[in-house]
Amino acid sequence: MQIVKLDHFIKKSSHTTVGGIPEGAEVFLLNEILKQNLSSPLIYICRHESQIIQIQSTLRFLYPSLEILIFPPWDCLPYDRMSPKRDIVGERVATLLKLNKGFDKPRLIITTIQAFLQRVVPKEIFNDAELYLKEGGSFNLKTFENYCSKYGFMRVSTVIEPSEYAIRGGIIDLFPSSLEQPCRIDLFGDEIDSIKIFDPFTQRSLENVKEVHLTPSCEVLLDEKSIEIFRTSYRKVFGHTGEKDPLFQAISSGQSYAGMEHWLPLFYPHLETLPDYAPEATLVFDSKALETAKTQLELIEENYQARQEFIAVKTDNRPPYYPLLPTSLYIPLDEIEAIIKTKTVIHFSPFIKEGSPHIEGRIIPDFSAARAQQDINLIEAFKARAENYLKAGKRVLLTCMTTGSRLRLQGLLQDHESQASLVDLWDDFIALPGHVIGLALLPIERGFEVGNFVFITEQDIFGERQSQPIKRKRRSDLFIAETSSLNEGDYVVHQEHGIGQFQGLQTLQVDNLPHDCVCLVYAEGDKLFVPVENLDILSRYGGEDSVVSLDKLGSSAWQHRKAKVKKRLEDIAEHLIALAAERSLRVGEVYHPSEGLYNEFAARFPYNETEDQERAIQDVLQDLESGKPMDRLICGDVGFGKTEIALRAAFVVASAGKQVAIITPTTLLCRQHYQNFQKRFEGFGLKVAQLSRLVSAKETLQIKEGLEKGHINLVIGTHAILAQSTQFKNLGLVIVDEEQHFGVKQKEKLKDLQKDVHVLTLTATPIPRTLQMSLSGVRDMSIVATPPIDRLAVRTFVMPYDEIVIREALLREFNRGGQVFYVCPRIEDLEIIREKLRALMPEAKVAVAHGQLSPTVLEKIMNDFYDRHYSILLSTNIIESGLDIPAVNTIIIHRSDLFGLAQLYQLRGRVGRSKIRGYAYLTIPEVISSTAQKRLEVMQTLDTLGAGFQLASHDMDIRGAGNLLGQQQSGHIREVGVELYQQMLQDAVEMGRHKSTESLPQTTKGWTPQIHLGLPILIPEEYVTDLSTRLTLYRRLSNVENEEEIEGFTLELLDRFGPLPEEVKNLLSVLKLKQLCRQVGVEKIETGEKGGIFTFYNNTFSNPLGLIQFIQTQAGTVKLRPDHKLVFLRVWQEAQERVKGCEGILKELKLLV
Repeated sequence: MQIVKLDHFIKKSSHTTVGGIPEGAEVFLLNEILKQNLSSPLIYICRHESQIIQIQSTLRFLYPSLEILIFPPWDCLPYDRMSPKRDIVGERVATLLKLNKGFDKPRLIITTIQAFLQRVVPKEIFNDAELYLKEGGSFNLKTFENYCSKYGFMRVSTVIEPSEYAIRGGIIDLFPSSLEQPCRIDLFGDEIDSIKIFDPFTQRSLENVKEVHLTPSCEVLLDEKSIEIFRTSYRKVFGHTGEKDPLFQAISSGQSYAGMEHWLPLFYPHLETLPDYAPEATLVFDSKALETAKTQLELIEENYQARQEFIAVKTDNRPPYYPLLPTSLYIPLDEIEAIIKTKTVIHFSPFIKEGSPHIEGRIIPDFSAARAQQDINLIEAFKARAENYLKAGKRVLLTCMTTGSRLRLQGLLQDHESQASLVDLWDDFIALPGHVIGLALLPIERGFEVGNFVFITEQDIFGERQSQPIKRKRRSDLFIAETSSLNEGDYVVHQEHGIGQFQGLQTLQVDNLPHDCVCLVYAEGDKLFVPVENLDILSRYGGEDSVVSLDKLGSSAWQHRKAKVKKRLEDIAEHLIALAAERSLRVGEVYHPSEGLYNEFAARFPYNETEDQERAIQDVLQDLESGKPMDRLICGDVGFGKTEIALRAAFVVASAGKQVAIITPTTLLCRQHYQNFQKRFEGFGLKVAQLSRLVSAKETLQIKEGLEKGHINLVIGTHAILAQSTQFKNLGLVIVDEEQHFGVKQKEKLKDLQKDVHVLTLTATPIPRTLQMSLSGVRDMSIVATPPIDRLAVRTFVMPYDEIVIREALLREFNRGGQVFYVCPRIEDLEIIREKLRALMPEAKVAVAHGQLSPTVLEKIMNDFYDRHYSILLSTNIIESGLDIPAVNTIIIHRSDLFGLAQLYQLRGRVGRSKIRGYAYLTIPEVISSTAQKRLEVMQTLDTLGAGFQLASHDMDIRGAGNLLGQQQSGHIREVGVELYQQMLQDAVEMGRHKSTESLPQTTKGWTPQIHLGLPILIPEEYVTDLSTRLTLYRRLSNVENEEEIEGFTLELLDRFGPLPEEVKNLLSVLKLKQLCRQVGVEKIETGEKGGIFTFYNNTFSNPLGLIQFIQTQAGTVKLRPDHKLVFLRVWQEAQERVKGCEGILKELKLLV
């Protein structure tokens, strides 16, 4: 496709403006320029980073062989205290390295005006800056460590993030920015034996590679030369020695410092610009790029002046910040003009200037008018317009954001007898017959027409879509386990002895052999040592905030408390099981989705469904078709797509002629749902109404009349729906949002309303994973734990309180038309922060909200904030669940060290919920606890994990929140600790299920087999040097449940740490024996040179007759003692003989069970 012939416009030092380019068509013109101008590279400067992905994806479609380099901007503010993210720096450095090598084929560099303005490191620093590691090649550990130290790699115990490395003897883990996943290098002496890619979250190897290419992962080199230049330049620029500046002190000692990149000019004799790396390149400017440059330079100057003003103000003990002149870090306008004069430059413009080249392009009208009309089918409207274009001799390409939406649209077009074919490349589209519509996967937002080609987007048809490229799904189980290892001082619960305090890991000599044990301290200083292979008998009590009394060893108080809780749990379990049984006997209306209509409704969903969402939708549809009344709980964080599940269920029921009631606890949620439902149900002939305080008395009467007569299909309301005067003609489905926020009377009325109709309950409170498991089959539950793949990651900053950063964060949000949440942990902090905000931004309107306000006042404040009467909502953590305000995309959390991990995660989830990137600023004091430090590190890492909801659920396991069974359980949780409570609940439900049968299940929980083999059992320090990693491994090992998991764990240890020492093999052998003991019911094994003594759990064996026959066949080598212990007479001189002998005996006994 040749849009315009450009050969004669592109000459040395010529300046061309190409007009008539509609939004989105720039990339097609770029493609033409590249194909007609093969001799030199192109640098395309767009106005915003969001355009980079769009341009890159579309060019892959048009020109698949083209090499595209990305040069992104730093993702932090000018003069920030934070460094840019390491993966962004890695991508910038990799691009500069490639540019420095010259060009051998067409190449496009895509950047933004923000990145173009930044001065960059000099070219000479990349001399000898690459390191190639090859299978079979030599490896020098000292050279490798020096390289990592100089070029910004961080040494850690477990490699998860880019630019990290770990050394464990002959195994090196490394995550270079050139790879999507880290690699593991296995050494044989000084030679590289193998290189394998591994998954950072399972830590298991995936595939072999022949070589790895290392490039610098930082723009600041901390070698002797750079440090000396920095020290000299610092003194020269600032006129003092920097004794009180931690930046100067850190760099002088060769340590990296957060935000040191903002002093980049001090590290090098000179800096360069991006065009210096590609002197022959043609510069192509987006239509608003230079205009954006002026705004950006003004912002930089403002930040510089604000830093200068704050130097003189001594507000607290914060470290000083001495800013460099803007011109030393950024290119001023006059220098940009000078660069442009020496280059071939093309400016893109939507306007046509007389005498200048232009293309015949225009934005085409979308289908918003058709969407607003009830009687118009959108697919038919698209088909009619497409046919008009085809008759006029034009080609039509329909672009979709996601694979799912493309397949769905293809099906809808086939249903309406329109010919459409999937195309993955431009050449495929050109090869189609002229009358066939192409369906491509392209991130174009608005349709346009260029020459004989018409591009229509799914957003044009269905309204706003939101999507980003799908990132690789990453497992987070191991990551979560590693962030939850026990810390000294944590309270733990021993199932036999009660609540103690964890005091660390100790190696004891047992029978003159080393054995790792966990030390627990009880009341009056008594100590209990638990062997590491028996850690499964321990559970967490709660987070470090818990205040609790320690039990006394040998006291009966613990057993009394445990028995009391067990009885209460059995009652709860019986009640739940009775409810489930009663529900299964009732008959419910059957609803089937009408295929064509339902698909059209689903096609309006502006996202790609996540796996969890798809599963939950299928669960709900199956419930509606089952013939039994649905009673399903959908659990997932705000923004994870619960509303879409409710919308689909509502559509199926309403389109079958029945009524749907959606009940919310607040008018704000009611209003949000009403807007969502009204927008999605447009054009389907179904009437949606709202019942709340926001509706006038006259309208309320009309709505109630409409419900009684059946004229209204869906009603969304607060507890006003529960009033006696509200009557339905044919109610088919009740959807309850956040039921836990309703009062007792309202819940009773809800129960009356729900009789014999389908019920769907939505909750944003994470439910502990253990509780999810224990209630499976008793309570129908769908967990939506996967965050939307299309959401931009919220950029998270953890930093000391800094007025400049806070002020700039507020300004950036206000400048893009947004609002801000400012959250404090305590009510008394609110007034202090309010005063600080008044001083920082007197023009900002601040609303204050906290839990001690009356519900009416609180609701008015929230509604006013939603209506933008305020720009900042200053509050306690009452905003943590259920709130969805798309205009809020910045959150500042004061004293974030005082919040729990789940709270921080949920608070951060309030922002970044649309196409706009969200920012979270977590402020901390100078000194915080190690646990809080770890928690905040996890928050920053979770930027890219997509494991947040699972982690929040996991944190609920630890902290005991998420009361699914009502408030009464919290007291019982305090009695025994949350993990044991949930395990006891699971046992109680299991026992309740089997009560009707004579044989109760043999529980394998609540006791752990004791095995004494006379073996050294531990993970040696020289094998796993990091103590917290060792503890994590022990804790994970205590949770393995079968031989397959033990084998998997063995492979992981071999993979991560190398060949297993004997002590580790012994540990794994004991764990295998423990599993056999559980299956057989053996509580204790004691062995020696002459055999072993086996003690059964509760002194009973499930098959006594079989056991007697077994003893009789053993010819006097097995005896049953009067105390019911089984004695095996054997000759076991070596410890390994005892292991094999015990395994053989247990396998024989297992056959009898």
